[in-house]
This record gives sequence, structure tokens and C-alpha cells, in this order.
Amino acid sequence: MLADSAYGKSRVRLVTVSRHGDRHDVRDLTVAIRFRGEYDESYTEGDNSAVLPTDTMKNTVYAMAGQQTVRDPETFGLALARRFIDRNPRLRDVRIDLTEQPWGRIPIGGREHGQAFLRTGPEVRTATVRSDRERQTVGAGVKHLLILKSSKSAFTGFLRDEYTTLPDTRDRILATSLTATWKYLSHDVDFGPSWQAVRRALVEAFAEHDSQSVQHTMYAMGQAVLDSAADVTAIRLIMPNKHHLPVDLTRFGLANRNEIFVATDEPYGLIEATLVR
Repeated sequence: MLADSAYGKSRVRLVTVSRHGDRHDVRDLTVAIRFRGEYDESYTEGDNSAVLPTDTMKNTVYAMAGQQTVRDPETFGLALARRFIDRNPRLRDVRIDLTEQPWGRIPIGGREHGQAFLRTGPEVRTATVRSDRERQTVGAGVKHLLILKSSKSAFTGFLRDEYTTLPDTRDRILATSLTATWKYLSHDVDFGPSWQAVRRALVEAFAEHDSQSVQHTMYAMGQAVLDSAADVTAIRLIMPNKHHLPVDLTRFGLANRNEIFVATDEPYGLIEATLVR
């Protein structure tokens, strides 16, 4: 018996150029679409009469982009979701995931070039729209946001057993590649400024917090968002602890001044938390 099913199109690449004289705006999106609905016959009987081809989903992304200016990924996702729900009677709910790769303007002689751009990643902006026949929900996020602080970071007083070798430290590097996703109270939001405000609250809290652990700072970051962004109802943070290990310079006859480190990719601590109002 078929217990569950879904189908859709992933990794739909979309780049738009809005031309305003000699100044152009570029948006670079990757879109994923997932349908859930009454499609059992396509699995059990091979009956495709109700199935919208995934190729049509891809084409819909391009056609919708050609009919409206793509500004915020959340707004574009809402428009896609509404079209799919309105035109597919067997569709129960649709999920649209969008990732925006940022491009900044190349400076020339102290001025921004109007038509030449530089990729500013690895950070990306994310959005998720979920829609059924009664309501729509919107979430946003940031991924691969690399942040590091060289002070106000400690880890002491932790549980020890016979295998513990980690020493206490009151002065360490704290570095992470932040993934944060949050949910909006409604879809009547000015998404661009709201996304910028949440990102700003996250990085400022990270910088200013007197950290006793990654968990401690993670909570402060999430709380800073809830305190400052009234449109946000919940936020989830994922923060891998990107270890920077002190190099023992005494082996070379030099003093350890807590200034020389080796950055390691693996293994790493992985810390997660969700905060709600």
C-alpha cells in the first residue's frame, strides 16, 4: 500500500536582469517545487492524467518571472504557490524553496559599476513558502553565513569523565557557518527590510555577547531576533563549531600568546536550537 508520496522539480536556476538605463539589477535564484496531493493513481496504476509534468513546473518559474519583476524570493514564491494551487485540482499542498545567491556591484574609481557584479557569497538568502487551499505560510533564512569572534568566548565548567581531555578555556576563537531559518506571522511583510533586520540582529548579538558556550551565544542571538522583529514568530539556528586550535609554540622555543591557531574542518561540534515567542 502506498503510504505517502510527493513529487516536484528541484534546482531550477533563474537569473533575472532588470535594466534601468545604464544601471542594472541582478537576481540569482535557485527554486525547488514539491507537490503533495491526490496522485496515487500515477504510482499504482500508471495513470498520469492528473500529473502536472515537472518540466511544466520549471517552465512556470520562467514564465512567472517574465510577467513580474522578481524582487524578494518570498514574494516570488507566494506567486508561484498561488498559481499552482489555483490550476491543479488534485494538488493538496505545495512547498516552494528558494535560495538567492548575492551579487554586489564592482567598484570602479570609487563608484559602483552599473552593469558589472561580484559574487559576495558563500552566504545565501533562503525562503520557504507553503500553501494549501486555505492558507499560506512564509519563512526566510540565511545559510553559510561565516562569522568569527576572537574574544569574549569561553568554555569552562563542563561535565568530565575518564575520556575527557579538553581543557577549560576563557579566551578562545568562536567561529561558525550559521544557518538560520525563521517563520513570519503573516505574508503581509516587507520581506527585504525584514530579512536585513533579522540578519543584522543575529550578527550584532554574536559580536556583542559574552559567550560561555556556543549554546549560550546561540540563545542570545535567537532572542535578539524575537525581541527586535515583531513579524517573526519562531527562529531555528544551526551553528557548527568551527574549531580553531591553539598551536603550541613552546616546541619551537617561542612563547604561547594565544595568537597562533590552526583551523580545522572536521570533526566539529554541531549545535542547534529553536526559539519561539
